[in-house]
Amino acid sequence: MLSVQIFGVKNSQETRAAERFFKERSVTIHFVDLKQKPMAPGEIKRFIERFGLAGLVDREGKAYVDAGMKYLKLSDSDLLTRIERDPKLLKLPLVRGANRLSVGKDEDSWQAMLAGAPK
Repeated sequence: MLSVQIFGVKNSQETRAAERFFKERSVTIHFVDLKQKPMAPGEIKRFIERFGLAGLVDREGKAYVDAGMKYLKLSDSDLLTRIERDPKLLKLPLVRGANRLSVGKDEDSWQAMLAGAPK
C-alpha cells in the first residue's frame, strides 16, 4: 500500500489539492505542516538534489514578491534560512511517495507515484 508524505501549509490551495487527490485514491497521507515544523535537512536535501534550490522556490508567489526577494541576490544558505522561516516561499506542496518526488501541484507526478507503487 502506497503512502505519501506531503509537505505544505494548511491554508494553501495546492496543498489541499494534493491531500484531496491522494485521499480520493485511498492513499495513506503523512502531512507535515511546514508552519509548525520545518523540513529535516536530509529531506530538503533530497528535493534540492532532484530539482535544484531554484526549482523549489516560487518566484511568482505572493510571499516571494512581498518579501522583496525579486531584487535580492541571496546565497543558497541565506535562501534556505528564509525558506525555513517562511515556507510559502516554496512551490507547495512538496510530495514524496516511495522513491518519487514532486514539487507544486503536479497531478501527472502524483499519478506516476500511484502507477509505480507496489500493489
